[in-house]
Amino acid sequence: MNTTTLTIGAPEIRIPGLRRPPHNVEAEAALLGAILVNNRAYERIADYLRPEHFAIAEHRLIFEACQRLIDRSQVADPVTLKAYFEQGERLSDVGGAAYLFRLAEAAVSVIDAAHYGRLVHDLALRRELITLGEDVVNRAYQAEIEETAFLQIEGAEQRLYDLATAGTLESGFETFETAMTRALRQAEAAHKRQGLLSGVPSGFRDLDEKLGGLHPSDLLILAGRPSMGKTALATNIAFHAARACRLVKRPDGGTIAEDGAVVGFFSLEMSREQLATRILAEQTGVSSEKIRRGQVTSDKFPDLVHAAQELQRLPFFIDDTPALSISAMRTRARRMKRRHHLGMIVVDYLQLIAPSAANRYENRVQELSEITRGLKALAKELNVPILALSQLSRAVEQREDKRPQLADLRESGTIEQDADVVMFIFREEYYVQRQQPNAHAADRDGIEKYEAWQRRLETVANKAEVLIAKQRHGPTGNVPLIFDAAVTAFRDAEITHVDDR
Repeated sequence: MNTTTLTIGAPEIRIPGLRRPPHNVEAEAALLGAILVNNRAYERIADYLRPEHFAIAEHRLIFEACQRLIDRSQVADPVTLKAYFEQGERLSDVGGAAYLFRLAEAAVSVIDAAHYGRLVHDLALRRELITLGEDVVNRAYQAEIEETAFLQIEGAEQRLYDLATAGTLESGFETFETAMTRALRQAEAAHKRQGLLSGVPSGFRDLDEKLGGLHPSDLLILAGRPSMGKTALATNIAFHAARACRLVKRPDGGTIAEDGAVVGFFSLEMSREQLATRILAEQTGVSSEKIRRGQVTSDKFPDLVHAAQELQRLPFFIDDTPALSISAMRTRARRMKRRHHLGMIVVDYLQLIAPSAANRYENRVQELSEITRGLKALAKELNVPILALSQLSRAVEQREDKRPQLADLRESGTIEQDADVVMFIFREEYYVQRQQPNAHAADRDGIEKYEAWQRRLETVANKAEVLIAKQRHGPTGNVPLIFDAAVTAFRDAEITHVDDR
């Protein structure tokens, strides 16, 4: 038979058959007593313990009063608390003055206060977990049409993760020695990596030289006009990171990528099959158009099958759910981090992310601001780089110089502010092709214009540039690349030049 014991300023009460949420009255009393005897005990638990973590209503009021007095640099003891509660005529709500003095008599040492604080906090989380579970059950019974089972699952995961992160006992500050040690470990890890990179390798020599790889907790924006190759470049970078991935076990039992990364690709525009076809085309040299149309020659087909088998083993995961919200994206990324040691996220593209259903914004700029802030917060939370693609405004088309600028970010809002790196992909060939003069002009002037256009087209053919317009960790500048349109792949330029600014 289950029994529950309750002791606070009253005789012990036993209620047969009642299962009460987990709590420990004695631990709460001992902790409060320690604070009342020595206010330094409060410093050991102030970072994470809140009044609502106490199961007993009287204890919640007493702890809240201690908080207020100590935060005002006043002493919190039975005498001052008695005066405090008498002012509000609430002394009886905490069991009277006698109970305050009894708490002081039940005090533990300052050192033990930390232990009792963790116990009180743990029991509070258990009660929250019970409440969350009951809510999940009750909501599942409520068959609302607009709230599907999948939405309920995502909501439950979100609340569970919020509870887990809110339950951390780590304080906000740490010593400079600790931060410096972590920085040295990152430098050591970079020294061991191929290419001496501190972040996830992009697979492009000159780009990695500029960025030092894609750094954990960074939000990187890759923007460009349609047909510039944003998705192609992002896919190439993601594939290179997955191919270079080497997971190793840490001494503490965890798993870490010594090189490369496990990649999660949110494709809000293209399907999984289209992305897979692009990567297959890049690796085999067979045009993606021929692969889609089934025009692969018999002698090439075995190479295609072999490459597909090799690619299947890569830690590359694709989610092509359309119109995902930032909260749903966060839930799925967290799940993948737990299950597959996620090390990098790609989002294609920003403007296709749906706004949060809970918030209503006056315009799209505010919606996009929420999305970029959410992505930056997710990058820091999971400690992974997030490469997010973005469209550019039509203002580029109106200028003679088509090279993008930061001001061209479409519905920019806080994109530039939240991003650690902003890059633009630019292919002058795209614009030159569309400036073709009339080839049938019989006059000499027309012929000269056409020949001049051909020469210009030859100079820019297959050439691309990544324009790094913003970088918190290093220089800005331009990185030359070669673009193979047939297999939608970028590769390093033959000649490296550095354009630092």
